[in-house]
Amino acid sequence: MAEQGFAADQIDTSRPHPARMYNYYLGGKDNYEVDREAAQRVIDLAPELVPMAQANRAFMHRAVKLVVESGVRQIIDIGTGIPASPNTHEVAQSLAPDVRVAYVDNDPIVATHAGAHLVGAGSTGFFLGDLRDPASILGHPTIGKLIDFDQPVGLMLLAILHFVRDDEDPAELVAAYLDALPVGSFLVMTHSTADFHQADANWAQARDVYKDRDATAVLSLRPHDQILRFFDGLELLEPGLVQAPLWRPDTPVMPTEELAHIGFYGGVAVKR
Repeated sequence: MAEQGFAADQIDTSRPHPARMYNYYLGGKDNYEVDREAAQRVIDLAPELVPMAQANRAFMHRAVKLVVESGVRQIIDIGTGIPASPNTHEVAQSLAPDVRVAYVDNDPIVATHAGAHLVGAGSTGFFLGDLRDPASILGHPTIGKLIDFDQPVGLMLLAILHFVRDDEDPAELVAAYLDALPVGSFLVMTHSTADFHQADANWAQARDVYKDRDATAVLSLRPHDQILRFFDGLELLEPGLVQAPLWRPDTPVMPTEELAHIGFYGGVAVKR
């Protein structure tokens, strides 16, 4: 159940794309030269981007486990990114094979990989969609086939809201999705921040690479209090909104000096 959306020759390879740059941070090969050049420039300025991407991925694994262990059997993962195993459905279905996962991304490159890595056995699906259009995502036929809005849903918004500008009202977008979800649903979210790099000129330059290289989305770093507002009306689970490696770690946490450079917050909340 995959929507391919575009032919290969219609994919824009002239501008770096955040999903393909993120794939590069994780050591993946599913990117173009324009993405590698922009991503490497970011890494040169802020080498902590690589452990940050890894920490974000590890957070996803732990958060999905919590959601499934809490009884949720359906997940909407918006901003999927290029598949990097284990993906959301692989983590979820290793605990409960009946979990259904709807993946959404706005990059046709992701769609070209979805059939091989994200879709299978009728319990997962992928389609192209834009986070900034909740109605089209929530009303998409793939969602209709996989998601029952009378039952709790896990909504995954990992490393995507920082690509939504303030004038696009990200808080209102999150609220629109949550309004459609029943009681017992979960919001799983990560978001990058400059809270730990306020005096770091290189970090500011790294952020600006997305703008200077005319990437398909620019990076909006937000402080803790602004990110916390995305959870308004929900019960934020312990330990709250914290640096991603500190959220219920299942392995030894990195040394304090390394942790100080992880500019990624993560949190999980439930709708009561």
